[in-house]
Amino acid sequence: MSDDKGQSDKGPGEKGSGESKKRPRGPRPLSDLVADLVDPIVSKKAGMTSGLLSAWPEIAGLRLEQGCRPEKLLWPARRSEDDPFQGATLVVACEGAFVLRLQHESHELIARVNGYFGYPAVARLKIVQKPVEHHRINRKIPVKPLTPRDQRTIAEATARIESPRLRSALERFGEAILGRNAADRERNGR
Repeated sequence: MSDDKGQSDKGPGEKGSGESKKRPRGPRPLSDLVADLVDPIVSKKAGMTSGLLSAWPEIAGLRLEQGCRPEKLLWPARRSEDDPFQGATLVVACEGAFVLRLQHESHELIARVNGYFGYPAVARLKIVQKPVEHHRINRKIPVKPLTPRDQRTIAEATARIESPRLRSALERFGEAILGRNAADRERNGR
């Protein structure tokens, strides 16, 4: 229906029938792309999203993240649409030393998982005792070997220090700093 000002029947955001919905332009974070690919697989195999897996360290907390990880969500079967909603069972793999701690903190963990989902998705927790893989991040700072020029610079800077222990400590400190800076420059392409 059009009025005398020439406005069309379409709403403010609607376009003509020949135009398709455009995707946002520009770069997208890699995590969004990977989540789009992985979520259907994780959902089918384990009944949960990759978001729960990536948020697990924050959900579980420092005391549990090293020895526990979510395995899957087991949703109860609904026989009809009229069946009331029932929360899922979260299956958590846990190493032996962490089982007792997880049992004591199970109600708190269920509350955190439900807080993550935004509704009471999990009603029960099932603990499966088995080894948990640890993906440790390499936090060692790369150090590049020093050039003869860098070694001379350090020797000249520490030459006037009388204490051999202090001079040795400062030389090691200088080597570490110059080696780290050289590795950073090489890695960043400067």
